[in-house]
Amino acid sequence: MPESTVILDSAAIQRALTRVAHEIAERNENSSEVVLVGIPEGGVPLAQRLGKFLAEIWKHTVPTGSLDVSMHRDDIRIRPRLPFVAVSHLPPDLEDRTLILADDVLFSGRTCRAAMDSIASFGRPRRIQLAVLIDRGHRELPIRPDYVGKNLPTSPAQRVYVRFQSIDKVPDSVWMDKE
Repeated sequence: MPESTVILDSAAIQRALTRVAHEIAERNENSSEVVLVGIPEGGVPLAQRLGKFLAEIWKHTVPTGSLDVSMHRDDIRIRPRLPFVAVSHLPPDLEDRTLILADDVLFSGRTCRAAMDSIASFGRPRRIQLAVLIDRGHRELPIRPDYVGKNLPTSPAQRVYVRFQSIDKVPDSVWMDKE
């Protein structure tokens, strides 16, 4: 990793996700209709953590899952190799549900667009909301998150790294390349 700056440590991530969970609870009065779906890799632990926070708030479990978007990306034809395709694990019966799509970093919006295309293969939720830990800006598509842990202005050339204990075996953190 190039020379980087810590943007969020574990405690800051915890606070941001607690706040996002409360925002989700406020905007979704019918809690039994909500499902959380993470985009691998970083969106999956994000969805799982939000599910735990919401279970504490709502006093019932919130179905969570994962959604592979690799074959729905619009850059698949220009990649030198086909991406690794993971199995999607979605809660059953998406019809008439509020699906909250979770991802670690929102940048151009293209991964989110691919996720919405992929979701259409599994059913038609009543609505889709987007929760992200980091919003970098720099959209190439008209996509806006409903819930944001932290807005982080960056240059398009900078990289943002999200580390989760459950994936990377290091403490939770968000890092950004120095310019």
